[in-house]
Amino acid sequence: MSQKKLKLGVLGLGEGRSIISAALESEWWELVRICDINEDLCKQRTAEFNFPHYTTRFDDLLNDRTIDVIGIYTPDPLHASHIRQCLEAGKHVICTKPLIDRLDSAKDLLDIGQKSGKYVYVGQSTRFFEPMIRQRADYESGRHGELYSVEAYYNADNRWFMKRDWARNGGLKWLYGGLSHPVDLVRWYLPDIAEVMGYGTLTENGRSLGLTDPDAMHFVLTTDSGKIARISGHYSGPYGNSDRDSSMSCILRGLKGTSQADYSDLRYSTHFTGEGMVQYNFNHLAGYYFRFGGKSHHAGEYQNYIEHFAKCLAEGKTPKPDIAEGIGTVAVMRAMEVSLQTRKPVTVRSILAEHGLEFLMNS
Repeated sequence: MSQKKLKLGVLGLGEGRSIISAALESEWWELVRICDINEDLCKQRTAEFNFPHYTTRFDDLLNDRTIDVIGIYTPDPLHASHIRQCLEAGKHVICTKPLIDRLDSAKDLLDIGQKSGKYVYVGQSTRFFEPMIRQRADYESGRHGELYSVEAYYNADNRWFMKRDWARNGGLKWLYGGLSHPVDLVRWYLPDIAEVMGYGTLTENGRSLGLTDPDAMHFVLTTDSGKIARISGHYSGPYGNSDRDSSMSCILRGLKGTSQADYSDLRYSTHFTGEGMVQYNFNHLAGYYFRFGGKSHHAGEYQNYIEHFAKCLAEGKTPKPDIAEGIGTVAVMRAMEVSLQTRKPVTVRSILAEHGLEFLMNS
């Protein structure tokens, strides 16, 4: 390819494992240096990927003039600070979901991003999984007709995640760490979510692991235009028979047809007017998407989304989801959180207004 490769630094080598693989395999990227405060983890990654350039100092990434983009894969509560530091150092940012876990810093980050002239891109990996890619293509070609309903869920036995110190110490809320996937999928198709209502419970499994917020949740949502959505998530118990029910799914219902994209099963089902029911299986791509660690790491999606980022920059386009869309998704999740606490419907506009962000409505 003639396009100059983007040079990448990666911060956070637990979740950052997949983007390391993605960058090393991509013709659009050059991995420059990886970073974690845990030097043993740095050494583990250097051995795993035969990549010797690591540091335990974030400043080494920020001060490296050869690095164009920093990928942030640190614990959720640290994202806002790390994004700010990257922008102030003149770096583009790719940040894993959720972009931030509270809205206090959102307006400041928007201002800094605008002044820096750099992009902040949210690594919503599920958009870049094969069935979701095919579903989006069908939607954009008009095969569904006008949508009236979107349903998305993410159910997983994520009790293993609580082994991480920051999660055990109260830094994890599954509403943000887990439901950010289905919330993003719903907002991809229905960006004008206006009101949410939900219920949740903290299971005994979750409580015994140290969780303090709900780990099982159901929500209904509606848009300004009257369309409806449903979002669910369960994270501290077995999620069921994968032959019948995928761990994650996105269902689009339109006037001309319905489709269902499943994760981590590589299957996609459609029923469009005049075509009957069709199921597609992409198991031949499993080696690309799931390269190590079973299905807990999905480097193929990461490669797809960092290549999308690179292609957007090459074409002079803003990579989406960008910082405004990412903050809009966090505002929807905050509305969901308040609904869980009050057991009442909550408007997204009220959440945005509370933080001086009304201008982001429908972003």
